[in-house]
Amino acid sequence: MLVAFSMATLFTNAQDLTKVKTDKSPMDAAFYPADAAKRQFAKSEEQRKNLEPQIRLLYSRPALNGRTLFEGLLKYGKAWRAGANESTELLFMRDVLIGETKLEAGRYSLIVTPEKGSWKIHINSENDGWGNYSHKPELDLVTIDVPVKMTENNLELLTMLMYSPDEGSTVHLKIGWGNYEVEVPISLK
Repeated sequence: MLVAFSMATLFTNAQDLTKVKTDKSPMDAAFYPADAAKRQFAKSEEQRKNLEPQIRLLYSRPALNGRTLFEGLLKYGKAWRAGANESTELLFMRDVLIGETKLEAGRYSLIVTPEKGSWKIHINSENDGWGNYSHKPELDLVTIDVPVKMTENNLELLTMLMYSPDEGSTVHLKIGWGNYEVEVPISLK
């Protein structure tokens, strides 16, 4: 009887949402095309087809909270998961070309190694990791250098988006945090 009561209490507490510890770094998603998640609201079948997702990015958005980016949060030359908590995930719904490397449609992790004038962007085959601990450089399928740009904006939260400057076959993954921005060109195949 005591065991049954203990199990019932444990089960009840496990279902109590007020006891869930929430995270300070909310998870977010970015799509290409940007409104892909809202395609069901398109007015026509053609618009719906044009909004079919090509790329999805899932990441957690850490905040500066009064800190500066490269004094305690990130370190030059050290790999970073491009977010907080779980590894940042890129899902390509079709084959892509990044730099000179073709990647098949599939799920990958995104890792960044910041340097002073450029950031190394790694696309890695390891998925479902936590933090930087899952980054195994030997599993990097792509490593490219992209220039870093200093901006007037000071983004409190890490922010990522995707856009196509010419509505063509090249998508730019834009990553910004603090006063730093980089863009990663991704060619859709």
